Amino acid sequence: MNKAKALREGLQGGGILRVAGGHNPLGAKLAASAGFDAIWASGLEISAAQALPDANILTMTEFLRAAAAMNDAVPVPVIADCDTGFGNSTNVIHMVHKYERAGVAAVCIEDKRFPKTNSLVSGRQELATVAEFVGKIMAAKNAQASPEFLVIARVEALIAGRGRDEALRRARAYADAGADAVVIHSRAPGPEEVLAFAEAWQDRLPLAVIPTTYPSVSAQALEQAGIRMVIYANQGIRATIRAMRETYAEIYARGSSAPVEDRIATLDEVFEIQDLTGLQDSERLYLRAGRSEFTAVIPAAGDHLEEYSMTAIASDIPVACLDINGKTLLERQRETLNRAGISRICVIAGYKKEAIRLKGVDLVENPDYGSTGILHSLMCARRCLQGRVFLTYGDILFDDDTLESLLRAREDILLLVDPGFRDRNVPEGKALDLVTAERPPERPARRLGDPPNGRVRRIGPRVDPADAHYEFPGLMTLSAKGCEILREVYDGAAAQYGGRPFHGADRFERAGLVDLLQEVVNAGYEVACMERSSGWLEIHSFDDYRLACAMTGRGMP
Repeated sequence: MNKAKALREGLQGGGILRVAGGHNPLGAKLAASAGFDAIWASGLEISAAQALPDANILTMTEFLRAAAAMNDAVPVPVIADCDTGFGNSTNVIHMVHKYERAGVAAVCIEDKRFPKTNSLVSGRQELATVAEFVGKIMAAKNAQASPEFLVIARVEALIAGRGRDEALRRARAYADAGADAVVIHSRAPGPEEVLAFAEAWQDRLPLAVIPTTYPSVSAQALEQAGIRMVIYANQGIRATIRAMRETYAEIYARGSSAPVEDRIATLDEVFEIQDLTGLQDSERLYLRAGRSEFTAVIPAAGDHLEEYSMTAIASDIPVACLDINGKTLLERQRETLNRAGISRICVIAGYKKEAIRLKGVDLVENPDYGSTGILHSLMCARRCLQGRVFLTYGDILFDDDTLESLLRAREDILLLVDPGFRDRNVPEGKALDLVTAERPPERPARRLGDPPNGRVRRIGPRVDPADAHYEFPGLMTLSAKGCEILREVYDGAAAQYGGRPFHGADRFERAGLVDLLQEVVNAGYEVACMERSSGWLEIHSFDDYRLACAMTGRGMP
């Protein structure tokens, strides 16, 4: 049910609607959570929030912006206090179009002359002619697009001291013009004036009151008099002013906020109003900022010199410290991770570890890097294999889209795999980690966001290239469950294969990550793969290094 329809049906129901004044989304949300049926976008409150008089100083645009923001923040209808309609009938037509499009359920206009002064201020209270105001009501009703939208007429005759009969005459004319409800306003110190009006009105249209000057009257008493809506139009801003004034004065006098902390909202209450939990849930599902739950793990302990044929360039640094257009490969990895919202980064160092001087990373050492493999390095950082993990080898340059395609996946263990490995120049002696999947690569190439290519069947350097579908370059993600599976299978394999051959390794201690992944597959767990043939580059050789420099020069991160 839309909000205007809900308000209309509430006014036609048997009970009384209780409405709270507001001037911003925070106040509106607090009022709605307290149980109020609707929000009054109060002209007094909105003006006071700008430290300005309620005297037609703010523009329609400023009032509309405040009402629309409140409407967006709450599930209940918003009734906009629109003063005299911001001008003549032409202005009223424009006003209705704008407020209705903003989702506001109703507008209320008062029968005073422009510019008006607040009804509770003594002095000039000039009424418009009945004919003029009837023209505004009819213009407003003709301008509305939905039959559910409400136009409420506010009668100010009692405020102007013109008496009940004049108030009734005006209210009847406005009802005849098509108004959906009437507000009878009074600044008398008791409710007798509005109760007498209600009795004479005989429920011709839903009647509303604003009991600012007669606060002792109860909603129940008003309901018994036939009044359908009570508007507490300014109590929110008044409470805010008193509380803020006293709080600031005490903090200043005491030189500390400690004396007031037990009287003001806790930060948890603020976060609840802001729906921080909902934001965090949304971030986890949709936004890169939510990737803060990830830990990036980067094994970069080995020297790789024989494998990469780059002894002259990289003999005194890890490959992860190669200079690529003024930044190390590891720096570029960190920047890409940070852009995706990943700030927890664990780097596993070994060979020339002193060369890794990157701030903002957790450096873990594998002191046995010379006699162990990547799997052992990973388990040196076992404490980092918790929660959701993005894992990349230290010799891979990757872009934002490649990272994003892996981070948004929900599989427990997901590998990025390349179907184009046969088309690449592989350095002599370099053994590729090949993958046989449950289904072959698809043509044309898959797009970002497509589902993974099913389960891995076999993985490792011993997979026959004739049977292989992909290469695994060393990019993957793990869920918390995936991390648990990896740790569990590793512990079992260490107990069974310690000191002995393990899949493609001559002994367990020199095993690679792919050896453990094959053991995971053999244990019956699902290892998924996602096809991706671009957006990343392994630096295997000097040619790869030169290509990486060229790619970053053209804009690749």
